[in-house]
Amino acid sequence: MEKVFTRMGDGSAVWLSKEEVRHELEEGANDAADRGKIPSLTQEELDNLFDICTRPEKIVSVDRGNEVIVTFDAGTLKMVRIGVPVHRSQSIHIHERALGSDTMELAHIDYSYKAIKPIVHEEMYDMEQAQLATIIPLFYGAMPNVGLYTQPDGPVPNWSELLPLGKIAEAQAAQEDAVTHAEKDMVYVGSNLYEAGADGINFDTTGASGDADFLATLRAIRALKEKYPELPIEMGMSGEFVLGMHGELYFDDVRLAGLYPHDQVKVAEKAGVTIFGAVVNTNSSKSFPWNIARAVTFVKACTEAAIIPVHVNVGMGVGAIPVFDTPPPDVVSRASKALVEIGKADGL
Repeated sequence: MEKVFTRMGDGSAVWLSKEEVRHELEEGANDAADRGKIPSLTQEELDNLFDICTRPEKIVSVDRGNEVIVTFDAGTLKMVRIGVPVHRSQSIHIHERALGSDTMELAHIDYSYKAIKPIVHEEMYDMEQAQLATIIPLFYGAMPNVGLYTQPDGPVPNWSELLPLGKIAEAQAAQEDAVTHAEKDMVYVGSNLYEAGADGINFDTTGASGDADFLATLRAIRALKEKYPELPIEMGMSGEFVLGMHGELYFDDVRLAGLYPHDQVKVAEKAGVTIFGAVVNTNSSKSFPWNIARAVTFVKACTEAAIIPVHVNVGMGVGAIPVFDTPPPDVVSRASKALVEIGKADGL
């Protein structure tokens, strides 16, 4: 029986029969449809996905004319992460002049708005200098990271300690206080970096601390858009499902806990987001065909619901990409092709 080379969600190699690949695709798509209460993939879409997963080439690509824009999170930190010791400004030059990137993001190693606030003026200087030396559209990005506002380093009690003690009201109050602090810091940093020349602001890994994290970011974005209506803002999510750490937080009468990408994007649009970074988590114990079918199903529903562009997160552990620091390009290229041509993503 002919075997197809593919991978597991942790990046390890595996050989599956074509029948097994089809089964995995159907199971992955149905899992997303069941969890998100959205339509599964059609038979034609599953057939297209099967073709992408079983092609003999090591690397595949979208058809000519289907190319999309690429944006980054923690853009200037990537070179250092893979062991290339270059300064942030040099990383921007490499992406612009050697790699031909569509956009780039200036980021600090302490990749959270709370940590950046005390050094914002230094970041403004680096942004100004980078803009003077480059042409590429340059965002500034960091994480909302509302969890940083908890004690002992922050001003509010730690709800992760309060919840196991059954102190629900106290935990909710702490999260509400953290939302206020985080919103203020994000507006402050975003305003200063935009004034320094940033072509846009990126809120990366939104919702990592649950629905309070999501709410703080939505409020900050709304405040920034009221202040600068022309400001491009990208919001990248942390996961496919908004965790209800608080459980009773709302934005414009929409309860945030439990939202999947096709609902997240509608709330993001109300806040003023320009580009939405949808996330679908990779299951490391499942195969790539299972993960990519699941990701495409969620993304298809998201792009159909969206008015604004959707840039799907395709990095380590999301977008069907294996949970591995340097993901293998055979599945990265297949995930990219599938998310664009079947999921109809506007960018990656």
